[in-house]
Amino acid sequence: MKYPVHISKRTAVVFIAAAAIIVVTGLLVSARSHGQTSHATTPQQPSSNSDASPSEPTLDLSPSQLSAVKIEPVGTYSFPVEEEAVGNISFADDLSVQVFPSYQGKIIQSLVELGEEVQKGQPLYTIDSPDLIQNESTLIGAAATLELTSKELERAKSLNGANGVSERELEQATSDLQTAEGALRAARDAVRVFGKTDAEIDQMIASRKIDPVLVVRSPIAGQVTSFDGPPGLLVQPGNPPAPYTVTKVSLKWMLADVVETDIPLFHLGQLVQVRVTAYPDRVFQGKISKIYATVDPDTHRATIRSEITDPRNELRPGMLANFVIRVHDPIEATAMPANGVVREADGTMTTWVTSDRRHFVQKLVKTGLRKDGRVQILAGLQPGELAVSDGAVFLSNMLQAPPTD
Repeated sequence: MKYPVHISKRTAVVFIAAAAIIVVTGLLVSARSHGQTSHATTPQQPSSNSDASPSEPTLDLSPSQLSAVKIEPVGTYSFPVEEEAVGNISFADDLSVQVFPSYQGKIIQSLVELGEEVQKGQPLYTIDSPDLIQNESTLIGAAATLELTSKELERAKSLNGANGVSERELEQATSDLQTAEGALRAARDAVRVFGKTDAEIDQMIASRKIDPVLVVRSPIAGQVTSFDGPPGLLVQPGNPPAPYTVTKVSLKWMLADVVETDIPLFHLGQLVQVRVTAYPDRVFQGKISKIYATVDPDTHRATIRSEITDPRNELRPGMLANFVIRVHDPIEATAMPANGVVREADGTMTTWVTSDRRHFVQKLVKTGLRKDGRVQILAGLQPGELAVSDGAVFLSNMLQAPPTD
C-alpha cells in the first residue's frame, strides 16, 4: 500500500541549496585539474625555467635584485696539494751548549744575564778553583827552578876551565836546566788549560803571584737561554744544571704532530712554511729535519721536526705555530670563488647558475680543495658555465623566504 509523500516548501529550499553547492564545488575541482586557475609568482619565489630539472629550485631576479650579485664564468685554478699541522717552536737542541767549568769551584761572579747575546770566547762567569791555585803554584815553582838551574849552568861554564870544574858537573848542570825547562813548559800548559793566556801566565811568573780566578768563557756565539749560576754556588764539570746555556738562535725547531695515516706524505728535506699568531702576516721558511720513529698509541700521531730559519730571532720557544707543506704537484681543477658556494642547513653545498643573467637555477655541487678564496668543484659544474660568484647566500635566503601575497 502506498502512502503519499508530503514535502514542505522549507525542506525543498534546503535540498535545492545543497545541490547547488555540490555542483559549484565540482566545477571548481574540474577547472583546477585542467589548469584553468592561476597563481602569480613574485620575483622572490621559485619560478619555471626551461634549463632546470624538475627537482632544481629556480629564481627570477628583478633588476634591483641583480645588483646584489656578481656573475662570472666558471673557470679553473691551480690548487696546491698541501698538508697542515699545528706545533710549537723550540730552541734547536743540537745548537745549544751547556757551559760547565773545566774544574770544580765556587762561582765568584756571574757576568752575563739571561737573554743576552754573547760572542765566542766572551767571559760568562768566574769561579774560585782550588785546582787552578795548585797548578799556578806549580807554575811559579817551575819558573823559580828554571831560573836557579840557569844560574848554576852559567856558573859551571865560567869555572870549567879556571877552577877545575869537572866535565861531569857541567853536564849535570846542563841536564838540570833542560829538566827545569821541560817542567816549566808542562806547568804553563797545565795553567793554560784553565783558560789563562800566555800574557797572564807571564805576569804570574814575573810577579810571583797566583791568580785564583778561573774565567769560564762561551764556546760559541749565541744567546744565553738558561742561567743557573748564582754567586757562591759550587759547580762541577758535567754536574747539572749547567750555570749557563748558550744557543745559536738564528735557527729554531718546530715540533708538530701529524696523524699516522699522513706519515708517508712527509720526507726529510721537504720545504715547509710556518706561521705564528704573533706575526700573522709573516711566513717563516724551513725544512723537515727529522721524522720521529714512534707513534703515540693514544693519539695515533707522530712528531715531525722542522728547522726554521729565524735570522732576526723573532720566534720564541713555546709559540704556537702552524706549518704548511706541499706534498704533491699542484692540481689544475674546475674552481669558482668561495662566495659563490653556500653550505645549506642539511650540509649540502650549492651554487647558482644562469644562462640569461635573469633566471637562476640552484645546483648541488661537490667541493674539494680551498685556496686563496677559490673552491675546487669536483662535480656539479663545468668550466664556462655562468655562475653567481658573489651573493649566492642572498639567493639561497630568497629561496627560503616565505611566499608573499
